[in-house]
Amino acid sequence: MRFFGSAAGVSAVLVLGGLSFPALAATYDFVPAPQTDLNRIYRIDRVTGEVSSCQYGLQEGTIGVTLCFTSGEGAGPQTPGEYGLVASRHEREGGVFRVNYRTGEMSICYVFDERVVCTPQATPSPAAPATPAPSATPSVRPGTGASPQRP
Repeated sequence: MRFFGSAAGVSAVLVLGGLSFPALAATYDFVPAPQTDLNRIYRIDRVTGEVSSCQYGLQEGTIGVTLCFTSGEGAGPQTPGEYGLVASRHEREGGVFRVNYRTGEMSICYVFDERVVCTPQATPSPAAPATPAPSATPSVRPGTGASPQRP
């Protein structure tokens, strides 16, 4: 077998071998909980939005265990999209935001009763058009030549 010494050669081998670069793309993203005294990390499937979580736990007579929490209510697969996790900067917050970068929808995910749960996804409503503030000076009718009257 001949080895290729360039990136182009490696690409050719991957494509010829039935693999392509998108197949090598990361399927999951990981974000730690912002709570500073909690050793929990959240995982999200970037396409389905499914969220799970793991953390370190003490267990007598061992070096410890990895405690994992599967997806529960609202944390399971969503409509396919482009999902990610965003941690707030609130140092006592144990949950994270699940965001859909395509739609702008967001929900909050956290561990509850040994499962990861998420609130329903929501999108902030668009801002209402601004209404002009009432003028502090009385208006003058055009063409009258009159000055504003004082009360």
